[in-house]
Amino acid sequence: MRRLIIALATGFYCGYVPFAPGTLSSLLAVPALVPLARVARCSPLWAAAVVVATGALAAWLAHEAESILGEHDSRKIVIDEVTGMLVAGFLLPVSLRSVALCFLLFRLFDIAKPPPVGWIERHAPGGVGIVADDVAAGIYANLVARFFLQ
Repeated sequence: MRRLIIALATGFYCGYVPFAPGTLSSLLAVPALVPLARVARCSPLWAAAVVVATGALAAWLAHEAESILGEHDSRKIVIDEVTGMLVAGFLLPVSLRSVALCFLLFRLFDIAKPPPVGWIERHAPGGVGIVADDVAAGIYANLVARFFLQ
């Protein structure tokens, strides 16, 4: 079970890449935007449930991986970037332009950590804290992308 937790929490070991593991794992999430958009076309409520469930699973995995790795908010844990990208692309059309925009905006907000993203990262506990700041960055990216995609 420990191996499965680490495999998932590290984005199938993308978190072990020595350079830009967050960027690499954000790219890992891009293909998931297609089925999420298909679910959203049928039912936005079901799509929201998928994103919330993914976030809850990510928080649990991050918490468990922290314990296994013995590192607080380890750079190796990248499941939070996957969740953040799903939030960034939530209910947006899937096209090269929109996905590229979501990706770039998400990485910008995840790295820059504008308020309250940075505060959330510093103050929310455990796995929730690891994931919550990326969800906030994803929300910013989603809102700004909507403005540019009008």
